[in-house]
Amino acid sequence: MKPAIRVDNLSKRYRLGTSKSAGYRTLRETVTESAAGAWHGLRRRLGGSANGNGSAKDDAFWALKDVSFEVQPGEVVGIIGRNGAGKSTLLKILSRIVEPTDGRCEVRGRMASLLEVGTGFHPELTGRENIYMNGSILGMSRKEIGRKFDEIVAFSEIEQFLDTPVKRYSSGMYVRLAFAVAAHMEPEILIVDEVLAVGDLAFQQKCLKHMRSLTRRGMTIMLVSHNMAAIQSCCQQAMFLERGQLMAEGGTVEIIDQYRSSQLGNKDPDTVAVKGVEGISIVGFEMFGEDGEPTREIQFGEEIRIRIDVHAETRVERPLINFGITRGDGVIICNFNNWYDNVELDFLEGECTLEGWLPSIRLIPDYYQIHVLVWNWGGGHTHGDMEGSMPLAAVTFGHFQVSGPTLNAHDGVFQIPAKKWRFIRQNDPKMLFETESENRLQHIC
Repeated sequence: MKPAIRVDNLSKRYRLGTSKSAGYRTLRETVTESAAGAWHGLRRRLGGSANGNGSAKDDAFWALKDVSFEVQPGEVVGIIGRNGAGKSTLLKILSRIVEPTDGRCEVRGRMASLLEVGTGFHPELTGRENIYMNGSILGMSRKEIGRKFDEIVAFSEIEQFLDTPVKRYSSGMYVRLAFAVAAHMEPEILIVDEVLAVGDLAFQQKCLKHMRSLTRRGMTIMLVSHNMAAIQSCCQQAMFLERGQLMAEGGTVEIIDQYRSSQLGNKDPDTVAVKGVEGISIVGFEMFGEDGEPTREIQFGEEIRIRIDVHAETRVERPLINFGITRGDGVIICNFNNWYDNVELDFLEGECTLEGWLPSIRLIPDYYQIHVLVWNWGGGHTHGDMEGSMPLAAVTFGHFQVSGPTLNAHDGVFQIPAKKWRFIRQNDPKMLFETESENRLQHIC
């Protein structure tokens, strides 16, 4: 089977500080370049140089450099990397918006691209008119657009504003309509950039669900996103770009792990302190694995011990000391503290240490951020105003990593065994199994 997309040694070079185009030049660019040429000629005749140091400065920037890969029909591939890694440039070349400097790419099949909000829309035309115009640009016939018109409008949720010029639309309305047209074109290949981040959460979930339905129909999709949860839930394969080069490609979980590892580096985790009450400071944190050794790499299901060191120049009565875990997208996963467990500490003064033995960590494999805080007893929990309450001290202690079985976002954030299970076979009432504190059913009847 021939690949749907094939890229061989693809490279794209730009020149910084210029807006030269291989296709055309504006009058302003022509006049400016003519004047610059005359100035350079005069400088050379006077024995000088264009940039004042005797040599022409090379401002070449390689947005992509020798990138090669194949995407098979029906595959859903996520492209990840930092800003400026070359992700959008790659999609623009595949979409025939930008020509490569070197190399070549082959795309087999009808393709639709959604790269920027409102691409192909005319601001003075209404939503209705832009559906027909944008659909035609994407290669749909007027008859095909008419047949799918009601579905496009229903998906975009802009029926009330259908006959309003799109220049009055919000960015969210723009992207809803643009995605609805592109998705209902039913292409063989769909290319989607980070544009989905413009919509609200409900619309993003709707788009991801729709893309999953498209994959079940055998559509090939390339998706660029900084949302690792979206990449992990939608894509079977992923590619990691860094500074215009393809660093790795393969299974989604593996590539995301490599990307995150490269971002965090091998250095010790940074600590970031938040200003709290003067004289109260968190001076240390350590995490220990089941072997008793300090670690930031935890296995799925492993029990850990934590140690928090606090210095109090002034006495603090009934402190609350908290260890919290936050996911990469900012979602607070869980917290452990003495207040939750009704363990009252009398006071803090001088050098103090709190240790905690925690249950098995059944977080799905990922990177998680560590937060340690000191509050007064109850903190802001007692009156439900956490945002309006200030901790006495707060420190972020870098990250720790959880590794283990191939779970992903579909499995939830963490896995904790049930306290009790009961199983009854309906056609045999004597067969009763139940268990407590063990993951093994026991026959009790």
